[in-house]
Order: sequence, then C-alpha cells, then structure tokens
Amino acid sequence: MDSDKKAKIVQRKKNKLKKYAIKLFFLTIGALIMAVGLEMVLIPNNLIDGGVTGIAIMASHLTNLSLGLFLFLFNLPFLYLGYKQIGRTFAFSVAYGIVVLSIATSFMHNSSAFTNDTLLATVLGGILLGIGVGIAIRAGGCLDGSETLAILFNKKLPFSVGQIILFMNLFILGSAGFVFGFDRAMYSLISYFIAFKTIDLVSEGLNQTKSIWIISDEADEIGDQIMSRLGRGITYLNGQGGYSKDDKQVIFCVISRLEEAKLKNIVEDVDPSAFLAFSNMTEIQGGNFKKKDVH
Repeated sequence: MDSDKKAKIVQRKKNKLKKYAIKLFFLTIGALIMAVGLEMVLIPNNLIDGGVTGIAIMASHLTNLSLGLFLFLFNLPFLYLGYKQIGRTFAFSVAYGIVVLSIATSFMHNSSAFTNDTLLATVLGGILLGIGVGIAIRAGGCLDGSETLAILFNKKLPFSVGQIILFMNLFILGSAGFVFGFDRAMYSLISYFIAFKTIDLVSEGLNQTKSIWIISDEADEIGDQIMSRLGRGITYLNGQGGYSKDDKQVIFCVISRLEEAKLKNIVEDVDPSAFLAFSNMTEIQGGNFKKKDVH
C-alpha cells in the first residue's frame, strides 16, 4: 500500500473519530439540559414529561428513590430492542444519552427549583426538555426509549409512529392525574406540547429552507432575475404539459424561509401567471447552498 492510500485511510479514521466526538458532545449537552428541565423545573412543581421519562418520574415520586435509577432501569428493555431492530450504532447513541441523563438527574436530585410558579414552570420546563431532546436528535440519538417501542408497534398496527407515541403519552400524562392531581396532569400536557414544538424547532433548525418549483413560459428571465436579485443558484429541468403536451422549462431553486416573499415578487414581476410550488426542507447536504452577493 503506497503512502497516499495510507494517508487517506488515516485521515478517514481521524474524521470518523472527530464525528463521534462531536456526536457524544452534543448528546451530553442535550442530556444535561433535559436533566435541568426535569430536576430543577418540572419535578419540584409536580409536573411530568411523556414517554418512559414520565413513568420514571411517577415511580420516583411514589418510592422516593432517585429518578436517575428508574430512567436507567426502565430504558434497558428499549435499548435491547433498539439494538436488535435498528442497529448497534443507534443503540449505543441512545445508551450513552440515557446514561448521561440518569447520572445528571441523580446529581441534581432534590435540587432547588428555578421557580415555584406553576405556569412559568410549565413553559420553561417544556422549552428546556424540547431543546435537550432536539439537540440529541440532531446528534443522531434520543433520550427516551418509547420511540423504539412505537417503531415496533407500527409494524403490527395500522397507525403511524407519531400517532402511537401520542397515544402512549396521553395515557401516561392521564395517569399522572392519579399521582399528582388532574390539574398538574393538564399542566404537564401543556408542557409536553411546548416540548414537542420546541423539539421540531431545534432538530429542524431555525433557518428552515424551502424548495421551489417554478413553471413559466418566461423561465429564462425568471431564472436570471433570481440569480441577480436574490443571489441564489437555480437548476433548469425539461418538462412537458400533461394537457397541452407543450414543452415546458421548469426552474428548481432552494431558498431560506425569509427569502420566500422576495422570490414571489420576482416571479410576479416577470410572469404573474407562473406556477409556483413550495415545499419545506429540513436538511440540505452536498452541493453549494451559499448565497452570492447581490448588488
């Protein structure tokens, strides 16, 4: 093996280790943020989260034992299922995140609350949980094993994974009414909804992108205007009208969410009758999405 090949292999290994290190770092940050949200915001106010974490919180409250202990024990079966059904890498990521979360909540157990205002705790707790879980998801892991169970049920039941998770969490949050009171269960439901929306925001990113398809007889001029006035690259595709059978030129472009209004104005200035189709995109990989300077 020559020196160039050896150097490339060494470099690939270094890049792989770097990616793992970054992944573990963000899983750690996500788990710590979630631990703060649980032990310093939700639990002191008798509020819970959904999934396995919610069950662990109720078990900790009833037995007066550490939450971290129940988080670790209750998630063990799901780690095994994740290893069997999804893969070793995913199972390791989940195991690492849950271990860090369990240790962090154990150290923070019986910590003083950030606030004793129930409404403020509901909002703040949901935001912290959403940020923590969202960071973990972006890193390629998760901090709760219930998603694994939902994936398995999805194969045998006529429901989506999201619907199964929602049903499980409604059952868990409803059960919290018998432990903490139904007013706390309702607050917990609000906190769960806030966390759910925050997870989407963090995992998909604040700067959400959109893909746009434009069909117009003035495609060349619209494309030139997009590149000169918006600074975005475009791709021309050849199409054919389904009814007219006429040849059509289709423009494909990816822009940020904030550029949508300006693109619409550009197209309307050139061809008010142009057809536009917008689609949200959560991730872009490869190519060149850099914005060119517009003068």
